[in-house]
Amino acid sequence: MELMEGLLEKYKQELENELKNILSYWQKNTLDEENGGFYGRIDNDNNIFKDAPKGSVLNSRILWSFSAAFNLTNNFSYLQTAQRAFGYLLDHFIDKEFRGVFWTVDFKGNPLDAKKQIYAQAFAVYGLSEFYMSSKNEEAKQLAIQLYNHIVEHSYDTKHGGYIEALSRDWKDADDLRLSKKDANEKKSMNTHLHLLEAFTNLYRVWTNEKLEERITELIFIFLNHIIDPETHHMVLFFDEKWNKKSNIVSYGHDIEAAWLIEEAAEAIRNASLLEQVKKESVQLATATTDGLDKDGGLWYEFDLEKDDLIKQKHWWPQAEAMVGFFNAWQITNEQIFLQRSIKSWQFIRDQIQHKKYGEWVWGINEDNTVMNEDKVGIWKCPYHNSRACIELIKRIKKINS
Repeated sequence: MELMEGLLEKYKQELENELKNILSYWQKNTLDEENGGFYGRIDNDNNIFKDAPKGSVLNSRILWSFSAAFNLTNNFSYLQTAQRAFGYLLDHFIDKEFRGVFWTVDFKGNPLDAKKQIYAQAFAVYGLSEFYMSSKNEEAKQLAIQLYNHIVEHSYDTKHGGYIEALSRDWKDADDLRLSKKDANEKKSMNTHLHLLEAFTNLYRVWTNEKLEERITELIFIFLNHIIDPETHHMVLFFDEKWNKKSNIVSYGHDIEAAWLIEEAAEAIRNASLLEQVKKESVQLATATTDGLDKDGGLWYEFDLEKDDLIKQKHWWPQAEAMVGFFNAWQITNEQIFLQRSIKSWQFIRDQIQHKKYGEWVWGINEDNTVMNEDKVGIWKCPYHNSRACIELIKRIKKINS
């Protein structure tokens, strides 16, 4: 027992240091003092692109990360950074005419891509809910509730359940529903539903609304009945509006992320019978994820079932999610192999993903361990996955060792 406590305490201390390092990078390098908010892009060599577009998802993830870090540490500088993100969200990303949040603005804060991507609305709800916990700013809570109501009113599929991917600026049908060019142009996706579940769960922590609880329950069942393949226990990525499968790609990072986020949602709404069902599926998801583990502890990116092709890249965010997802599976089963996988994921990050020269984490590495030439800060590269992994594990280990 003492040996285990010592191992976990060492893990926790290393993650506490890493959390400081991650957040310090963002505070020192990303603040746009000329135009407000945060720079939209910094490359892997720390070159700042001052005229790069700014993404609402990045801003909302910064809002969540620094709010959550303050809630953990009570470090006032983290709250100040969160307040900066909240102010910029209010001033530039909120659509004053049609409500909701824009996808991107230009470097001066003017609307650029004004479509209503539901994924972006979800992250705004997620960040605002966490900011309310840290600041008790009532405006943030009410805005989170308003955004939730807009999502339900405009995106919810009353016939087949679930949520449509994207709409136009004025919440009408849109032709291009994709989050990015690599995605399928389909009505529904695993990714958007996963982050809606995450956002609704965080909102429920500050607003215990009965209808919201029903929405969370429904989303959990959507994962159990539609998104998670009952044979492979990997998740299907894209669907048409009737939940017909439209993808043959396995995303290992999303599998292991869902393995703990779905359980977190069931815990939040205190549904005991559903939680037991979800725990079993969480372990099965974590076990299925091991198909993508390399011998060095790193998690490969994707596998194309149709082409029998493994995408041999190890991106930063699946490694962060592996730390939490495998730790969660260990807590459910008490099988040491899951704890070992969590710690080995962290060791891989220290060896290959931490950017020793400039700080933070690189985007990822290729099969030959060369660094991928991708952004350090950008529309998708943010402090959310890595800071959240640190925060989540620090809280869990504190609870275990207390």
